[in-house]
Amino acid sequence: MTHIRKAAAAAALTALALVAGCANTPLDPNVAAMRASLSGMSEVPQVATQGMGEAEVWLNKQTNVLKWKVTYSGLSGPATMGHFHGPAVAGVNAGVVVPFQNPVTSPIEGQTTITAAQAKELTSGLWYINIHTAANRGGEIRGQVLPR
Repeated sequence: MTHIRKAAAAAALTALALVAGCANTPLDPNVAAMRASLSGMSEVPQVATQGMGEAEVWLNKQTNVLKWKVTYSGLSGPATMGHFHGPAVAGVNAGVVVPFQNPVTSPIEGQTTITAAQAKELTSGLWYINIHTAANRGGEIRGQVLPR
């Protein structure tokens, strides 16, 4: 009886590990999954704010369709706009590449098709997400988009 219980426990742990592993990888090998953690400390220059956010970003490597879901809270006021910026490494500012459609209330979800060159920049970690407010016109929270 103990062998059966041990085997069942091992099978359950294996199944749990497989499910947990799937949560961190895209199910489709043609989809690159990325994420960003947004904060005022990542802004250039840094912003003192209680605001924070998270972004989940997916890129279909065959079609260059980019999808995103950005959630945030604690901003100094309503978000006035938000964008993907690039190309730039962390600590360097760059121009807007893909604007988010208004209103930019959390969660922000959308999709667009980008160019092959933009896809290469994005998957190389050279894009960031920026959320702006009236009090912080240059951006209140920012996060570099990086592979999961």
